[in-house]
Amino acid sequence: MNTVTRPRILVVGAGFAGVECVRRLERKLNTDEADVTLVTPFSYQLYLPLLPQVASGVLTPQSIAVSLRRSKKYRTRIIPGGAIGVDIKAKVCVIRTINDEIVNEPYDYIVLSPGSITRTFDIPGLTDHAFGMKTLAEAAYIRDHVITQLDLADASDDPAEKASRLQFVVVGGGYAGTETAACLQKLTHAAVKRYPRIDPGLIKWHLIDIAPKLMPELGDKLGKSAQEILTKRGIDISLGVSIAKAGPEEVTFTDGRVVPTRTLIWTAGVVASPLIATLGAETIRGRLAVTADMNLPGHDGVFALGDSGAVPDEAKGGDGAICPPTAQHAMRQGKVVADNVIATLRNQPMKPYVHKDLGLVVDLGGKDAVSKPLGIELRGLPAQVVARGYHWSALRTGVAKVRVATNWTLNALAGDDFVRTGFQARKPATLKDFEYTDSYLSPEQVRDRIEGDGTQEP
Repeated sequence: MNTVTRPRILVVGAGFAGVECVRRLERKLNTDEADVTLVTPFSYQLYLPLLPQVASGVLTPQSIAVSLRRSKKYRTRIIPGGAIGVDIKAKVCVIRTINDEIVNEPYDYIVLSPGSITRTFDIPGLTDHAFGMKTLAEAAYIRDHVITQLDLADASDDPAEKASRLQFVVVGGGYAGTETAACLQKLTHAAVKRYPRIDPGLIKWHLIDIAPKLMPELGDKLGKSAQEILTKRGIDISLGVSIAKAGPEEVTFTDGRVVPTRTLIWTAGVVASPLIATLGAETIRGRLAVTADMNLPGHDGVFALGDSGAVPDEAKGGDGAICPPTAQHAMRQGKVVADNVIATLRNQPMKPYVHKDLGLVVDLGGKDAVSKPLGIELRGLPAQVVARGYHWSALRTGVAKVRVATNWTLNALAGDDFVRTGFQARKPATLKDFEYTDSYLSPEQVRDRIEGDGTQEP
């Protein structure tokens, strides 16, 4: 017998989009109007744009992991786990909980914001030897790994080993890759002063991208400024170049160069979560083809946004453009999709997502930055103030803001101690270790599971 009397709203993912959606649902729904459930492997929202600063030690990991359970008024049920399949006809989401149980979660309305995974290509050795920069664990690991390379180079008398440990390769000339290379180069530049046996000239950072420009979204002038800043700091930038193959001690570029290195960081874009493919619905470049109100056509009650929804960019006049998968869009879409779920509940009309661009900010470490707030181009310290001011204001809780501000102040005044924690010190942690892409079901497996007795493992 079905004892459920209130509509069930299921939000998948606790990124920018999912958390903003849940917060707005809690504020605007009456207590007895609907039940809200959030599916997420971790009970925190990760502030992704600041991950490079965790990797470089400017910020502590806890400072950008914003707790979902801190609010005393929080009444959303959290299911600790990951959604691995959705049957939009049966209105059931299949979830693998953190204790490895498979459960079926029925819903009346579902908001799909499971985020993205690192985009990789069929490059020999890539997933076995490259590190990612998508999770808090990866950022913490990379910091440990980079400092470990300095320690091992200092301890080695083999010139070839020293050379390979002191060269670092970052692939991806977007925001994530550029900020990662910039912040980590600052880390090694400062740290090497504490290693008298290491020649600072041996440390080399390579930033490569197959695109012809660095961060093209910034425009020619600011993009060129960022490139000049990094080049002056000694970062070797190669455009129109990617990786041909990767090994444990060297990387081969597509232009034929072979770089001895033990550090390959891959940030060459993202793709939608494999969860989206389990729906069997139309997609645009892997993202669900939704309408401007973020509803999946033909399926009332199914919404997708952020990295998972190809939301039409109405601000560009409906010329077929879709909103890029940025934090700025995700946060705004989360609020609008919550309003649309409530409108559907109350039999009211939904509204399309229309935005006004606030601009772009890029933190290159120290006093180096380029920013474009509201179309105004800034460089240097003014750009840094804008960049950090934007990130600080976007943090969701007062505690997170205090932690980040304290970390920034302490790092500016006292610098870094260059301590490695020993995080997974004896086990490599590469791309394949952090993104569980083999955990998802096929559409057929989802249907079979739901139509069966619900007890079989996939």
